[in-house]
Amino acid sequence: MSDELVPYPADEATAGIFRSLAQIVYASDSFEEVYDAVVGAAPRLVNGCDHASLMLRGSDTFLTVASSGEVARTIDGYERELGEGPCLDAIVDNSVYHDADLTDGSPWPRLTERVLATTPVRSMAGFRLLVGDQKSGALNLFSETPGGLDNDSVDQGIVLASFVTVALLAAHERKTAETLRAGLTSNREIGKAIGLMMAFHKISDEAAFAMLRSASQDMNIKLAEVAKQVVDHHNKV
Repeated sequence: MSDELVPYPADEATAGIFRSLAQIVYASDSFEEVYDAVVGAAPRLVNGCDHASLMLRGSDTFLTVASSGEVARTIDGYERELGEGPCLDAIVDNSVYHDADLTDGSPWPRLTERVLATTPVRSMAGFRLLVGDQKSGALNLFSETPGGLDNDSVDQGIVLASFVTVALLAAHERKTAETLRAGLTSNREIGKAIGLMMAFHKISDEAAFAMLRSASQDMNIKLAEVAKQVVDHHNKV
């Protein structure tokens, strides 16, 4: 399935873009592809939007994981440096933050001064993104026109942010399932290896596990890999 956004006739353009986004979300195992698709679609889905980015919250930092270009990425960097802006406020306060016209005052004076001096952006908004009950990041939209992101734009941004939240949750659940499957496979290999060693060496399960663990430490190899080698060797005998 193609990862490109498919063009649709004007009368169903919005629905078409969301269908294309949905195809990417549910066909891809890559968070990065989902992120890039969203910021690429934002200017086509939100009135007045010229640039977009996604900033996610890590354990001790904020990271821009996708942007439509250098302008959006630069402003995200300013927010992190200055500690203020619609994106950070949306992440921290669980809300929508919007300034329709930066040239007419702003809740973020230091950020606004920097943005007006170094970028063409004149209007911006941040929308919270959640995965479950966890605050995970924000969708950031920017316009080069004063008043370019109006109330209708905010409503459209809320819809897009809701879609992104669902996409993140879907991707997170897939990754969790993959990790669980990998863990179950590793545990089965370890269990097989312990059983083989118990039978061959006439030892207890605790002693067999201790031998595996010691080999893992001595060879600096993961326990599951040592177990796999034991099982593979037995199967070749």
